Amino acid sequence: MPPRSTQLRRAMFGVFVIFGLNGIAVATWISRLPAIRDILGISVAEVGLLIFGLSAGAVSGLLGAAVVVHRIGARRAMVLTFVVGSLGLGLLALSASLLVSFPLAIAAMAVFGVAWSICDVAMNVEGTQVEREMGRTLMPWYHASWSLGTVAGAGIGAAVAYAGIGPAPHIAGVVVAVLVTAALIPRLLPRELEAEPAEGDEGAKGGFRAQVAAWREPRVLLIGVLVLGMAFAEGSANDWLALAMTDDRGFDDAQGALVFGVFAVAMTVGRIAGVPLLDRFGRVPVLRVAVAASAIGLAVVILVPFTPVMVAGVVVWGLGAALGFPVGMSAAGDDPVGAAARVSAVATIAYCAFLVGPPVLGLVGEQIGILNSLWIVFALIVIAGFAVPAARKPTPVPAHEPAP
Repeated sequence: MPPRSTQLRRAMFGVFVIFGLNGIAVATWISRLPAIRDILGISVAEVGLLIFGLSAGAVSGLLGAAVVVHRIGARRAMVLTFVVGSLGLGLLALSASLLVSFPLAIAAMAVFGVAWSICDVAMNVEGTQVEREMGRTLMPWYHASWSLGTVAGAGIGAAVAYAGIGPAPHIAGVVVAVLVTAALIPRLLPRELEAEPAEGDEGAKGGFRAQVAAWREPRVLLIGVLVLGMAFAEGSANDWLALAMTDDRGFDDAQGALVFGVFAVAMTVGRIAGVPLLDRFGRVPVLRVAVAASAIGLAVVILVPFTPVMVAGVVVWGLGAALGFPVGMSAAGDDPVGAAARVSAVATIAYCAFLVGPPVLGLVGEQIGILNSLWIVFALIVIAGFAVPAARKPTPVPAHEPAP
């Protein structure tokens, strides 16, 4: 058996790869959304319904994610969800090519959403496990790998759109890459480091009671509020930034994908640079600055039509939104006992942003423009700022010596 340090490095690398490919898969459909919208001939409000299909599937998956991760293990859960997610992407490609079917596209997004959400919990639980084992902050770097994946996915999307290649062959190529990685996951993650329920964890009795208990913890709920607001900050850019640039700023499809790529790059930089800042200053001070930056950047994007200033706003928005989700996931997994249930609960709250956000922003955007609808996101970011103290690491309770 390899030394423990070698296993940890191997597991850390494996988690990085999984986060990165997950980001590529997500950015693939995001970057081609304008083209898919045109092929299907749907309105902005109907685009919201399309993304609602993804979100509904995601929330459905989250409801059972902790149980799935416990029953089959994080490694097998990730393999399974990569395969099912590939099926969803394949159906999306089919709906935008041979069949040109809006209902099939919604179903495809729902299938992808189920797989994506369960994979999200599995890789975050595995990530917090490796983070605890190594005794250092790693979660923002894992999520930076996800952001690098979105950068790569957005770049590929912009390039193939510029070359006039349709979304179907582009998505099909990504499906092949995801399936190949699914076959490699067992080699990337040593079985010895797979996240397991701790002794006495309710998850050991099936996971359901642990999930219910997690929803009763005030700290978990407050972390959920924090992550909800920052998930809106991140998710609204993922879902709507490319379309907002094409519809409200007059950009073409390739330019819209590039602006989304700028946001993804800023998210990546924020997550990489955030680790030493978190280690030096702590979660709460860094998150307060991040929330403020996200709100200011978003306001600039909404209000300023001058392209260089608007792009600078996208950068500040991305830098600010970078840490909310990963730090929230790390905070939810501080205690290894019940970590999967807490991560699942916080992720479920966060995914409400992806469930409620797309149709609400789509319907409001249909009336007043996509950019103006983002004021809703601005308000939620401000609310998230009040929940930042919940992310503080719990102070260990010293053991009391027995009385003489």
